[in-house]
Amino acid sequence: MQSVRKLFFLLLAALIFPNFYHSEFLSKAFAEGTHTWEQSKFEELVKGTATGIAIRSIGGLELAPTFKSLYAAPSTYIWAIAADDAGNIYMAAGAPARVYRVTPEGAATIIFEPKELQVQALQTAPGGVIYAATAPDGKVYKLEHRSSGKSKATKSESDSATTPEKDSKPALDPAWTSSVSFEPATKYIWDLALDHAGNLYVATGDHGEIFKVTAKGEHSVFFKSDETHIRVLAFDAQSNLIAGSDGSGLIYRISPAGEGFVLYSAPKKEITALALDRSGNIYAAAVGEKRGAFGASAASAVLNLGSSAPLGAGAPQVPGMTITPSPSPSPAAGPFPFPGAAPGNGSDVYRIAPDGSPAKLWSSHDDIVYALAFDSQGRLLAGTGNRGHIFAIIGLDDFSDLLKAPASQITAFAKAPHGGLYAATSNLGKLFVLGPGPEAEGTYQSDVFDARSFSSWGRAEFRGAGNVELFARSGNVDNPDRNWSPWHQVDLKKNENGATGIPAARYAQWKAVLHTGSTPPAVDSVLLNYLPKNAAPEIEDLSVQVGVKYQPAQKPSGSSTGFDSTLSAATHFDAPPSSSHDRESIGVRWNAHDENDDQLVYSLYYRGDGEKRWLLLKDNLTDKAYSFDAGLLPDGGYTVKLIASDAPSHSPGEALTASKESRRFEVDTSPPRIENLSGTVDGAQIRVTFTAADGFSPIKRAEYSIDAGDWQYVEPVGQLSDAKTESYDFEAKPESAKDAAAATEHVVVVRVYDRYDNMGAAKTLVHAK
Repeated sequence: MQSVRKLFFLLLAALIFPNFYHSEFLSKAFAEGTHTWEQSKFEELVKGTATGIAIRSIGGLELAPTFKSLYAAPSTYIWAIAADDAGNIYMAAGAPARVYRVTPEGAATIIFEPKELQVQALQTAPGGVIYAATAPDGKVYKLEHRSSGKSKATKSESDSATTPEKDSKPALDPAWTSSVSFEPATKYIWDLALDHAGNLYVATGDHGEIFKVTAKGEHSVFFKSDETHIRVLAFDAQSNLIAGSDGSGLIYRISPAGEGFVLYSAPKKEITALALDRSGNIYAAAVGEKRGAFGASAASAVLNLGSSAPLGAGAPQVPGMTITPSPSPSPAAGPFPFPGAAPGNGSDVYRIAPDGSPAKLWSSHDDIVYALAFDSQGRLLAGTGNRGHIFAIIGLDDFSDLLKAPASQITAFAKAPHGGLYAATSNLGKLFVLGPGPEAEGTYQSDVFDARSFSSWGRAEFRGAGNVELFARSGNVDNPDRNWSPWHQVDLKKNENGATGIPAARYAQWKAVLHTGSTPPAVDSVLLNYLPKNAAPEIEDLSVQVGVKYQPAQKPSGSSTGFDSTLSAATHFDAPPSSSHDRESIGVRWNAHDENDDQLVYSLYYRGDGEKRWLLLKDNLTDKAYSFDAGLLPDGGYTVKLIASDAPSHSPGEALTASKESRRFEVDTSPPRIENLSGTVDGAQIRVTFTAADGFSPIKRAEYSIDAGDWQYVEPVGQLSDAKTESYDFEAKPESAKDAAAATEHVVVVRVYDRYDNMGAAKTLVHAK
């Protein structure tokens, strides 16, 4: 039975306190001696600030891949990017609509500036040809360089190009020409893909069609779906076209002959990105709820992985597999709104195995996946908004939050020279180079820890590997910028524990600096030991109620004090004690807490009016309510004093106490006395006289009954009942005057109540003359 109660309590505590099982909470729950603050879990580490540091889902820190800014575009949105064989990157942009050409060194030119609002999709082709799709009322343009399609920059190009250091606004390169290659007569063009034969495939909206445009410019409807939009395209190793839709979240496999087969109907409504590995696995990102439009954002950012199979190795077979959000500023105008206005119910990433079996691989309630790609290690990367994070999804329960870009959305990936990746962002429109190697140095600052009281900080315990420096600092305000102590380096020779060396204070923070070396640096966990300065308990209120009985709290068996270390967190919340009305009881109830979360024990004392000595009523109390028999105290006025002690959590002589006195209360358990009760009969009337007296409180009221009739209220002589002794003289008529006249004897009963409803009664026989 005891184990059942413990299990129920632990489940209840987990619901009431989401952090019940966190190391900080458990350390405080015991609140005895040295406490510890440990950080190792993903949900703890993501609260800190990482610069060049990746946070692993299994816990711990490692160096992130390099992430260098290559070019900052004047355009706000970069919708798609594509690279040529020389490593030049082409960016489809909006606001204003342009196609930028950026060299691997960061020199940029404008090669196309259409009249449409956005350049939505982009595809490089052999011979230096670039296909660019615009929106709204989309067209596909063919962009060519005048120098017979050479992809390398000529001297005139280099002279006209600008670098970020020289000028943020590049020049329009007159060496590039543009012509309309295809007009599908649809509002949206979402994506472009090129097969090995040079045929261009155009994914469109409004009617959910995919067009095929040959190298000679001939075009036809290649595939017609029953969805509104075809959003993304990619080719597999068998030259099948993989397409993702908006509406029902369908993933199609379309044969070279144009025959479509639905591989998967995703739980979400829109497929936003596709990527394929060398093993034939298809990875798809989806967003939006199928029922209704866009749901409210979720409160949690915890990532939930739902597949157990390992990832396939290798980079995507077809570059440029990116998602392209809608060019319209109104979410209603297209399936996917502008970055920043994306649905708030997060994204899922699914994997479809070569045999066609689907599985949900990764999910986030807060992050919207805009782009998928593979890095040089074969890891699946997800570019997200609206926090601008890049995640590396490695396998089941194994992912890393690689980095946060200085922009709101990661919208596109493309291959970069030497095994790196280009990454484009929106809000602000920038181009970065990701990897392939790690940063030479990364810094991580933990979130600020509140010890909740002034504390001495001891040794730091570190688990990790490689070249890692650990620092700590402390302060007495929650903002480290407001005059905290300087960072103090912790000595971690041979991974042994080292003293933090920081001053005693309420708040603390740690910092790790990771350096590249022969052993990859890693931080698995950091634990700080601290000892809160003991603070005296505080008693908020103390009340006494006469006539109330509190039921004692149920204590685990085998516990004499009512404290069970396995249930120590119970001190963090107290259910109101159950009570009942009982005239014979006096109930005392109080609220108290300890700043150090120490276990408290209580003692109750009482003292009567005019007395100087406090007498012990009960000690070693662990509940916050106590009841006792009112008969233990003679009638009179009393005061109760409560003493709270944190002795159970401290060595002898180290405990602190607090005391509080109640308001004066009165105890009166003795009934009033009825004296000199007599009666006479005068015709049909009976005259009754008596005196009521109480030793402590005034007489409240009196009643009489004649011959077992109904009780009747009677006023004292003078009418006002406000004294300890009252006299009564009244005449009464029996209920039946006829019977009264015939009767020779009457029974008169009187009862009297004092102010505390103690009742005294008496009777007399009255004889007729």
